[in-house]
Amino acid sequence: MSADPVALTRSTVLALWLQAVGAAPGVAVRSVQDDDEPHTVTGLPGFGDDTAGLKDLVSTWSSGPREVCAVLPAPGDPSGVPAAATHDATEAGECVLVATPAGAWAAVPRITAFGSRLEPGHLVEWRVVPVPPWSTAVAGALGSLADAERELRTSLITATEALDTLDVARWRDDAADAIEAVRRSSTSSWPVPPLDGRRARVLQLASRLLAIVDLATDDDGGAVNLWQADQRSTALREVARTARHALGAAAYARVDG
Repeated sequence: MSADPVALTRSTVLALWLQAVGAAPGVAVRSVQDDDEPHTVTGLPGFGDDTAGLKDLVSTWSSGPREVCAVLPAPGDPSGVPAAATHDATEAGECVLVATPAGAWAAVPRITAFGSRLEPGHLVEWRVVPVPPWSTAVAGALGSLADAERELRTSLITATEALDTLDVARWRDDAADAIEAVRRSSTSSWPVPPLDGRRARVLQLASRLLAIVDLATDDDGGAVNLWQADQRSTALREVARTARHALGAAAYARVDG
């Protein structure tokens, strides 16, 4: 995937393409795989014990009535992911949920990195498991897109104040460039189908917030020494939770066919 500091997860990109009516499966596959090795899929309905490809998954779930969502669970916050997939999805930090008249499923990517820092590579296996209907639980956990946008703007103030207080750029040589990269980020570089204004805004702001939280908490030396208030650490964890839920709300859609 892209080195963009606010790049979307594979699950989010896949969910957005599965919602795109009339999208070519090949375009969706290339967008999700990016520079990865070809993705494999196990447990896909209709394939039995056979291993499928990502194009098979896209073809199976990109037509007909369906609900699709990408969820970013974390320890202590399953974000509505059904119990059958909670452990693996939390470990991965992401999953795709799909519901059709034929049933409901969770698809969790298992990502294995290889190569070097200069020439990284990734193997990705999507594990599909049947789950009970999930939309009510997910909607309750994530809230609406309008709620997400409102909460994100409050969280942005908290996150920005945390960076200013910590003076991250002073104690991390690479932080100034990273912060500037976050500020310059744009949805125009994302491999996703066209998005309406609110969804694009929520996806971009939530991704920026997660990147800011990473910058503020990615040092176990200077960060610990500079962190004077437990309340600030707690606030940033809440910012991350808000951002993850907002990404889920923006990656949910019900498609009639």
